[in-house]
Amino acid sequence: MKRFLLACLLAAPIAIVHAEQEDPWQVLQKAAQAAHDLSYKGVFVYQSGENVKSVQVTHMNYGQGEYARVVVLDGIPREMLSQGSDVVIFSPKNEKVIMEKRRAHNLFPAVLPTAVDNIKASYRARIGGIERVAGRDGRVVFLDPKDRLRYAYKFWADREYGLLLKSLMLNEQSQMLEQMTFSQIDMLENQDMDWFHPNVDHGKHYILEEGNAQPAQEVAEWAVGALPAGYRKVQQVTRMVPGKPSPVTQVIFTDGLASVSLFIEPLTKGTRPKIGQTAKGATNFYANVANGYQILVVGEVPAVTVAQIGSAVSFKK
Repeated sequence: MKRFLLACLLAAPIAIVHAEQEDPWQVLQKAAQAAHDLSYKGVFVYQSGENVKSVQVTHMNYGQGEYARVVVLDGIPREMLSQGSDVVIFSPKNEKVIMEKRRAHNLFPAVLPTAVDNIKASYRARIGGIERVAGRDGRVVFLDPKDRLRYAYKFWADREYGLLLKSLMLNEQSQMLEQMTFSQIDMLENQDMDWFHPNVDHGKHYILEEGNAQPAQEVAEWAVGALPAGYRKVQQVTRMVPGKPSPVTQVIFTDGLASVSLFIEPLTKGTRPKIGQTAKGATNFYANVANGYQILVVGEVPAVTVAQIGSAVSFKK
């Protein structure tokens, strides 16, 4: 009897909630802004392939800027503190804690661009019904790609606050590639900042490794030709990377939602070059060699996209 009652409780409701005549782009715009404007604390589950992690996020914005703390709750302890566009990642390594200073990136629920007009050229938006997530009503919005160069998305936006409650990345067969969904979420009313600090382990040494601490000039001249439609370059940096004898160049491209990283580094004598394509979950990899340089393209995009970017790299003689 108990199993029967539980099955009835968890079963999908028979009643169908019809979608209201809302503008899907306005729903997404509100969701994008809410992720930055609101103060909230919750736990979301990230799933990609067999990788499943629970993550706690605390975000505050009271007119003095954005502050956030993100803590991975499963496996090896790892957390991130961000203030504005500056991010410091704390991760244990042997008897040390490495602090990596980086630029901010879009992390759930702030996965949408603040100006959704930037993605209208690459996606079609359509409104869905109302579905509950983490005990809250969410308006469903679908983003369908206009070509094969990006994946589809399904979003759930909180009807009251607009904040994203859930996000799915889907392949051409509408199969889930990646999922991020709140299991619990609460809005913060006070301005207490006692939470904005890492969980300090006094038995370890803390070492700051800034990504741009050892800037380096590129050795070769190269260029990226025609990019996949809708993608544009947003960042490029060349730096020394721990464990690498030569500088590595990273270039980031985005269509406003999906992003791709291109890495270029000189081939080291005795190092076996990587050539070919592979995939892991939603992430596709493309590797090639040109003019004595290793080219690697990585992104949560279809294989054809990373291959097109990698093939567009050319070196000047």
